[in-house]
Amino acid sequence: MSLYSALARPVLFALDAERAHNLTMAALGVPLVPSLLAATAPRDESRLRQQAFGVTFRNPIGLAAGLDKQGTAVRAWPALGFGFAEIGTVTPRPQPGNPQPRLFRLRDDRAVINRFGFNSDGADQVAANLARTNPASRPSDSGARFRLGINIGKNKATPNEQAAEDYVKAVEILHPYADYIVINVSSPNTAGLRSLQASEAIRPLVEQVVAATRSAARRDLPVLVKVSPDMDDRDLLDSVEGAAAGGARGVIATNTTLAREDLKASAALRAEAGGLSGAPLRTRANAVCRVLFTQFRGRLPIIGVGGIFTADDAYQRVRAGAALVQLYTGFIYEGPAVVSRIAAGVAARLERDGFASITDAVGIDADRRSP
Repeated sequence: MSLYSALARPVLFALDAERAHNLTMAALGVPLVPSLLAATAPRDESRLRQQAFGVTFRNPIGLAAGLDKQGTAVRAWPALGFGFAEIGTVTPRPQPGNPQPRLFRLRDDRAVINRFGFNSDGADQVAANLARTNPASRPSDSGARFRLGINIGKNKATPNEQAAEDYVKAVEILHPYADYIVINVSSPNTAGLRSLQASEAIRPLVEQVVAATRSAARRDLPVLVKVSPDMDDRDLLDSVEGAAAGGARGVIATNTTLAREDLKASAALRAEAGGLSGAPLRTRANAVCRVLFTQFRGRLPIIGVGGIFTADDAYQRVRAGAALVQLYTGFIYEGPAVVSRIAAGVAARLERDGFASITDAVGIDADRRSP
């Protein structure tokens, strides 16, 4: 049992979930903390170095959007061993999100339900935070920098017909701090947002964001789209085809789910509105990676997220088609050391299976029938 499991997690889990989240983020934002963490960070493993959508990553283990929403703890993530982190979702204007309580732990399921609803300090404040905290300067042992993705969304009050204006505004403010941009049209916690995933809606939205990115950034800044696990496979492929036609360079699979099948949690917890993340999402998230990889064959790199707690989980996702993976709920349940454990474990599995690089393992199981 880890020190986190034995000591820190019981204390944090005794608190209201959002209060524990806020305390954790505050602690990670203290300037001395990243320096202390970095002293014990493992060296990079060369076979974990990865390239996707024109960006080189020192390792394929990333922090998913939703944890560091305001970009206040960015220095902590490379110190913990992450190869990249994604902040947000950031909206162009500040908004409080949904009323509390809005974050719930399903301990028996190793899962979380959230209905934050894009609580954001707004793009201007997040940009100010990143100007202080972004460590995008120093290369790692492998020569690759820590990378930062910025996940953007529309404000709740903005009608879908004007959504592109919100995404463009966020890009104009935040692009200097990003290695890639993510269009979030798949959160279940903003009414009507998921309709922007439809193939006829997603292409013009992506086209406008890509054009704005090129105009504002004047550099190669890839735009990705984050998709829902709750679409059927045909709708999923139509959506991602539309995004690719609009200029998207990658896809994040997947966001949280509205499904509640086979949960051990109480009826009251299962009935909480919001998106479910964690172990129950693992099977569907793997399936989505397989479907997307089989269709696009690396033309559209996939960041796999959902239910990744262990090196086996991460390696399975890579073999299903993910070029990179992200953690959120796994980080909450397993603690900071989970990053180095997963990185070391994936490297060991690559060596065991005779792969010189993680790139060689991406998608090799995609055509196999799900277990």
